[in-house]
Amino acid sequence: MDADLRDAAKEYLVRYGGDAFPNLFRSAKGTIVRDSDGREYLDFTSGQMCATIGHNHPAIVAAVHRAGEKAFHFFSGMIPEVVAELARTLAHDWLPGDLKRTIFINTGSEATEVALRMAKMYTGGYEILVLGGSWHGITGGASAVSMASDRQGYGVPTPGVFVIPEPNSYRPLMPGLDEEASALAGLDLALKLFDMQSTGRGAAIMVEPVISAGGVLVPPQSFMQALRKAADERGMLLIFDEAQTAFGRIGTRTGSEYFGVVPDIMTMSKTLGGGLPLAAVATTTQIEEALHDRHFTYYTSHVSDPLTAEVGLAVLQVIADEHLVERANEMGAYLRSNLEQLQQRYEAVGDVRGLGLLLGVELVQDRKSRAPAHALGALTTRKCFEKGLSMNIRRRPERGSVWRIAPPLTVSHDEIDRAVAILSEALGESLNELRSRL
Repeated sequence: MDADLRDAAKEYLVRYGGDAFPNLFRSAKGTIVRDSDGREYLDFTSGQMCATIGHNHPAIVAAVHRAGEKAFHFFSGMIPEVVAELARTLAHDWLPGDLKRTIFINTGSEATEVALRMAKMYTGGYEILVLGGSWHGITGGASAVSMASDRQGYGVPTPGVFVIPEPNSYRPLMPGLDEEASALAGLDLALKLFDMQSTGRGAAIMVEPVISAGGVLVPPQSFMQALRKAADERGMLLIFDEAQTAFGRIGTRTGSEYFGVVPDIMTMSKTLGGGLPLAAVATTTQIEEALHDRHFTYYTSHVSDPLTAEVGLAVLQVIADEHLVERANEMGAYLRSNLEQLQQRYEAVGDVRGLGLLLGVELVQDRKSRAPAHALGALTTRKCFEKGLSMNIRRRPERGSVWRIAPPLTVSHDEIDRAVAILSEALGESLNELRSRL
């Protein structure tokens, strides 16, 4: 049967890009996923960076059961009680500043579409500023503002998108300047170019607090504050895409809290659903009321679904009850210390960076040139998987070769030890194999 299903996958599925594994997969629990042969792998990407509290946490299983006893779905105009409860919980316990009003949808891409639609209607503008390493989704408007992916072959993108160079302390745009000065100089140049080209119809500046797909880059606090100032000066809204940074992964409730900057709109997805398709967009009462007066519409088949709202509430409760925000700092420091020891051992580990349990490890051919080690990264990632560790690597010619490491917040010391041991062994073998080819 397993062979039959593997053949069926090859014959009947559309291949959708990205990493693809030879086997099918059957089950997942905590930090472990199992393939169709029954083999176990440590999952250090939390699925697609979503299973923040671990795969199939008992609280999520119970939430799905509760929804099955009550309702999975309603007519979209019928607001479920659990959706109102989730909105109140976010407003009281998680959202920063004056962000109080939330809409619940399905995916991060959809959340980006909602946020862009809000910003354009509220401001009357259409021009969007985004960071060069950004990833905000794959639908029409979201793909236009995503710069860390392949943008070729899909026709004309949505007009009005302008790029700000992403801050990168390891590969600064302005050589000779320190991290903060380089980031601010790049922003200043981008804003001057934007002001030259703008039609005066600015809508929003959109940014990930930690630029994940662009290489796990953490901007200086002054850079985020400068974005807030730039948006205010131009009558634009500031949007934070907190798909990966909200709800504890970086060791704070949100990226907004970490940087001390409150956006006008916040998008959330991956870390809220715990592995189920739940996303959200929050804004202020002032903005929501203005949008409602202008007949804002985002009425879909699965807006405000009760099933995923039950799960979202369960995820937030587990994060609070198990003190996972604090745990992200504790386990993140432990993992980072282990990775830094790996850096001392291997010249090819050029940089270790990130926050909490969202970490990046950049591989280089040598530390002097900092030339990306793409072949090494690809080979080591494959060897890690063969040895039982699932890793994600971003390979962009202009942005280096960077592992994104983001295990569930429930990861144990033992699991970190095992993962780093596999990584060390795989990296050593890969270096020896590549040298032997020379």
